[in-house]
Amino acid sequence: MSDMKIPQVTAKRLPLYYRYLEKLHIIGKQRVSSSQLSDALQIDPATIRRDFSYLGELGKKGYGYNVNYLLQFLREFLRQDEVTHVVLVGVGHLGTALLGYNFYRSHNTKIVAGFDTDPSKVGTAVEGIPVFSMDRFSEMKELHNVEVAILTVPAAEAQVTTDRIVASGIRGILNFTPSRLTVPRNVRLHHIDLTVELQTLIYFLKNFPPEEDIPSEEDEPTSGQD
Repeated sequence: MSDMKIPQVTAKRLPLYYRYLEKLHIIGKQRVSSSQLSDALQIDPATIRRDFSYLGELGKKGYGYNVNYLLQFLREFLRQDEVTHVVLVGVGHLGTALLGYNFYRSHNTKIVAGFDTDPSKVGTAVEGIPVFSMDRFSEMKELHNVEVAILTVPAAEAQVTTDRIVASGIRGILNFTPSRLTVPRNVRLHHIDLTVELQTLIYFLKNFPPEEDIPSEEDEPTSGQD
């Protein structure tokens, strides 16, 4: 991300805008309105306009946004021309699936290595991605200039594994385990608990049917800034 300070909820949405603008560019669309973006991405148009306002004057009233200009701006802002190398720790069922996926829709994020403590997995490769023992974590981290690790180990091993990879200098962790991990203040930790997400979805389906079109709190338009 750029050094420009923007709200975290806005930062999470920028890659969504970028991905959709890529599609518009491919089909030759020259301009797009916040309403059109809203229909495609299911984000309130006022929220979209507010998100873009943090980045400067990117559009014109009555015209909308120039697709090519906005796409180039976000490419530079999100540093899409830089390839970020990522490693995955825990080559179980989920880890294997993520290695197979390897962010195929992204041109700037690539898993370069997997790590596991199971001797039967060490020395193998998944979709061409080599699997190493944890003893070689620091070596591979330095070799590929890695700052981000994906964690898919069993919950009982999550904290001790986290401590180990943090000690190697990892600055960001995407945690797929259900464990609530403790990391130093200089390490960014994001949790993805698939069970919680599924349970939340089921709850909303039962209590707030889709036809009611209930907006999420963070996407409700406001009169001021986040």
